[in-house]
Amino acid sequence: MTSARIVVFDLDGTLVDTAPDLINALNFVLDHEGLPPVPLHSARNMIGAGARRLIERGLELEGRFASFEDITRLTGDFIDYYAAHIADASRPFDGLESALDDLQALGYRFAVCTNKLEWLSKLLLDRLGLSSRFSAICGADTFGVSKPDPAILQQTVARAGGRLSSAIMVGDAGPDIGVARRAGVPVIGVEFGYTDVPIADLKPDRLINHMSELPAAVQSLTVLQNM
Repeated sequence: MTSARIVVFDLDGTLVDTAPDLINALNFVLDHEGLPPVPLHSARNMIGAGARRLIERGLELEGRFASFEDITRLTGDFIDYYAAHIADASRPFDGLESALDDLQALGYRFAVCTNKLEWLSKLLLDRLGLSSRFSAICGADTFGVSKPDPAILQQTVARAGGRLSSAIMVGDAGPDIGVARRAGVPVIGVEFGYTDVPIADLKPDRLINHMSELPAAVQSLTVLQNM
């Protein structure tokens, strides 16, 4: 039996617009530290490197430095609050489910490879009714490595029952492009996500600005893989 063709997705800023709930959790932590909230529009591009880094960036905006122990404490507070409010305002990006339907009809299988914790990723996708779409949901703690380390993508593909030679990555930021390049997997960049470097500057193999464009982009890369 041949391995399935796998499309591997980043989560935050690629599958789901999670910024409102993530920034609300950040602001909860900052408020407890006596700091002003960060506005959503300016904080979106701080997302993507995990909770610890998001908190560090939030503190940096106010010129604050925190010790490793303080960041660990704040991260625990952040995760507790975020888990309780994980899908208050987070929603799949427009056109996602239709794009997945089209690709599934063509024989593709799906996986998630994110720097979010695995249990939080599963909780979010459960709340949005999306978990059953994915053959594997893997986070930064699943294999003990995070993007752009190629091992997380390699093992995600294996867990989903696929092969790297027929896998495609979809993401919104540098770690997604980096993990795909290091693993030798073609990558589609989405222009509606969270990144401090414009995704076009990172030169993904394909670039889309709406999920309706995803099936054609995936198919075009599959053709190249089969040549």
